[in-house]
Amino acid sequence: MTRLQRVDIELSTVTSVAELHAILHGALGFPDWHGANWDAITSLVEMPVQLKLHGWDGLVTRLPRDAHLMRQCLEKMTVHYPAFASQVTFD
Repeated sequence: MTRLQRVDIELSTVTSVAELHAILHGALGFPDWHGANWDAITSLVEMPVQLKLHGWDGLVTRLPRDAHLMRQCLEKMTVHYPAFASQVTFD
């Protein structure tokens, strides 16, 4: 399977953690048994080369803890698995 070049995810309307995980599940192709935990975001699927997260500032305002955890997981992947990590844009 070829790695996707770019995935755009719109976060401006997300108001709950469950909704955030559902959007990530659909956009990144998590398996149906995905347990909606932050470590799974970088271990269950092949991440795209570029990941663009739109509406990030609003998400941070609405769900600060989970936005922080999500960013932390994406940054850890860059450190530990740079060949598989996405170039993430938070806008």
